[in-house]
Amino acid sequence: MGTESPNKVAAETPDLNAERLAELRRLFPEAFTEGKLDVEKLRAALGEGVESRAERYSFTWAGKRDAIRLLQMPSRATLVPCREESVAFDTTNHVFIEGDNLEVLKLLYKSYAGRVKMIYIDPPYNTGNDFVYRDHYADPLDAYLRLTGQKDENGNHTSSKTETNGRYHSAWLSMMFPRLFVARQLLAEDGILFVSIDDIEQPRLRMLLDEVFGEEQFIAAFIWKSRHNVDSRDKTGVSSDHEYVVCYGQRVQGKEKDLGKYTNPDNDPRGPWMSDNMLGLATKDKRPNLHYDLINPETNINYGCPEKGWRFDKRTMARKIEEKRIIWPASPDGRPRHKKFLNELESRFTGFSSLLDVPTTSAGTQALRAIFGTEVFEFPKPVELVKALVKQGNGEDAIYLDFFAGVCPLAQAILEQNRNDGVSRRFIVVQLPEPTPKDSVARNMGFQTVADIGKERIRRVIAKVQQERDESLPLNGNAEDLGFRVFKLAESNFRQWKAVEEHDFETWMRQMELFVDPLLPDTAVESAIFEIA
Repeated sequence: MGTESPNKVAAETPDLNAERLAELRRLFPEAFTEGKLDVEKLRAALGEGVESRAERYSFTWAGKRDAIRLLQMPSRATLVPCREESVAFDTTNHVFIEGDNLEVLKLLYKSYAGRVKMIYIDPPYNTGNDFVYRDHYADPLDAYLRLTGQKDENGNHTSSKTETNGRYHSAWLSMMFPRLFVARQLLAEDGILFVSIDDIEQPRLRMLLDEVFGEEQFIAAFIWKSRHNVDSRDKTGVSSDHEYVVCYGQRVQGKEKDLGKYTNPDNDPRGPWMSDNMLGLATKDKRPNLHYDLINPETNINYGCPEKGWRFDKRTMARKIEEKRIIWPASPDGRPRHKKFLNELESRFTGFSSLLDVPTTSAGTQALRAIFGTEVFEFPKPVELVKALVKQGNGEDAIYLDFFAGVCPLAQAILEQNRNDGVSRRFIVVQLPEPTPKDSVARNMGFQTVADIGKERIRRVIAKVQQERDESLPLNGNAEDLGFRVFKLAESNFRQWKAVEEHDFETWMRQMELFVDPLLPDTAVESAIFEIA
């Protein structure tokens, strides 16, 4: 009996750039020389598909190269389970991750690439008054650990100097680019992305998403009325009462049609139907075949011809009459209509309006007040807005991701919408442990970070949904997932090899002895298992 070698555990996340090069090698093997990509050979292989003019359209900004370099840098972090902050840890599929979202997205890549049905994010708007993620290109994990107090503080701060940094478009684009790029790899082929934004960065967000997703993936820039009361403070005299939700992907599902209109008062064996209009849309000179007198063959009542004719030509109308699909009014002055059967619907969805009919931001504030009894966070997104978007990515057991989770409206939307329609959706939400302001309501309630507020919100929503479930019958026989696992970004549980400068036997031996046990001291077994898995 032979011995089996153990599988090697990767110490870092996959190299996204290496995977892209491997795909290029598969498609264009002739473009590689001695293992390296030869750009000129690739250009020749693509022929006319390559732009060769000196002046061409491009989108760039100061710091773009650093942003690309940060994107290509593998992560050596891990996600540590935190049972004491979770609910139903062993049985739930919902996940809350506390940590820098770029590092987390890289960690999620291997397990979730191509699996996420919908991403909704509400990133910093770059107004000069909000939190701006500050990436460190030399060692992003080390910077994060210092930022959150997991290592000695060394001059890093969580919030930027808003007056000097907050409105720099380049800084904002450099922050967003790598996160959106990795997020795109997580989306399923039919997945969709929604990004909340306002007027300040909406134009640049569109250009950035065109670059990451391709402009052909743009679906719509939805508009919703975010402000309830007019703002008279702006120097321009304009009250900016709206925000955008920019959408990229293949297509949205659409708005559900009102099937309540379909009934069967005459017990028609073909099933429920609704009375549908038969009036035409064209004048006689444009569509003469649709202009004729319509006569009931049983009563000989002539209903004449409308100004724009009928929807169907004579031959089609005769067939509908024979099939008893025409609803005849008793009076010649009435308009005949036809039966439209439910089982003949090609789709149960109609177009999803680009004007979102959802509550304003004040509704989001009221929802949080109902949960916490006070205002613990400013300008939260209304849950009904997120629910409207969630339904556009509908799918049983589908995964929904928010990596700028804030106080977690997506988690609440998923839990409540699952309860409403009996569908099993799963959420993954990621939030940086951004400190709450000193002397704020949240800090006085014991919430040290925004992540703490989000976790507590999920717990309280779960308790509320649990109570509703206990007071009612199960929906569709499905067992509801009323829990969530908490993970926190941390250093790998495995020792990282470090070269030694002294090239002597004793120094090398001491270094090698450290790696007899590959795990760091005090590593929990469960944490190591999760990292390997």
